[in-house]
Amino acid sequence: MSLSTQDRRARDTPKPPVTTRAAGDRPVAKLPLRYRLRRDRTLILMTLPAVALLLVFAYVPLAGNVVAFQDYDPYIADNAFEAISQSPWVGFEWFQQMVNDRLFWSALRNTLVIFLLQLTLFFPVPVLLALFVNSFVRPRVRAVAQAILYLPHFFSWVLVVTVFQQMFGGAGLIAQTLREHGHEGFDLMTDPGLFKFLITFEMIWKDAGWGVIVFLAALASVSPDLYEASAMDGANRWRRMWHITLPALRPVVALLLVLQVGNALTVGFEQILLQRTAVGPGASEVLDTYVWNVGITNGGFSYAAAVGIVKGIFGLLLVLGANKVAHLMGEQGVYKK
Repeated sequence: MSLSTQDRRARDTPKPPVTTRAAGDRPVAKLPLRYRLRRDRTLILMTLPAVALLLVFAYVPLAGNVVAFQDYDPYIADNAFEAISQSPWVGFEWFQQMVNDRLFWSALRNTLVIFLLQLTLFFPVPVLLALFVNSFVRPRVRAVAQAILYLPHFFSWVLVVTVFQQMFGGAGLIAQTLREHGHEGFDLMTDPGLFKFLITFEMIWKDAGWGVIVFLAALASVSPDLYEASAMDGANRWRRMWHITLPALRPVVALLLVLQVGNALTVGFEQILLQRTAVGPGASEVLDTYVWNVGITNGGFSYAAAVGIVKGIFGLLLVLGANKVAHLMGEQGVYKK
């Protein structure tokens, strides 16, 4: 008796092994790799371009960090590979120079101060905005408010700095209005003492609305039945926010906080570079601009690579430390224990 097409297809399809699970134990058997690859082939094909981009632009360039231990000269040969192979080795000379470099420590101090300001002033804003938008009853009003909030995210930093210059600069709208009414004008864009606060508020205006999307997605997973049940038990709006809304946001807040700490030494290269001339390097020099000036402007590729390695190692340690704190708080963080 001949088999139908459906029966033959069912016969030829590999059957996954039956997994047994004891009480409180993990599965005894796993699906074979061949079966998992065949099952997830569509998803794997979709991720291949992203993996290729990550390899080409993130992992392959890591091999260039070898110049941090050389006296690298890009003009010693016809291409970069030959220049690396022919450059003499100097060991940890550039790292010793970095430790004794006053400008490096000044850039590191500015970087950490800006990071602490952004962590204190910027990080809570998306959470508060998400709670504010989520309080709107009408979905149409909520959608319009969300669109208005995250629209500045699509502006370039050139446009953002221009807007702030036209508003808070010496010839800006606010200063001109004050002068017309007999008051003394001001120029926030050229004040070195306020520069760190200025770039923090620029980042809030540009990116706080975009961060709202993540928290609104977390709030969308909360069942409305919880709010209804708590309201029937007599809980007011603040009680519902404290016992339902904020616990729902806690895992997302912990994850984003760990990622934010990992970027502690990356505080906005393009944004600061555009305004560096107005306030001077003493107030605006951070590690990213310092590496740019030393490596690209002055041609100190080896020294800039050494600074970049130290920055990467320090960022990795911060991520691991922040993730450990998240585990101690009972959250998953970037990865599980």
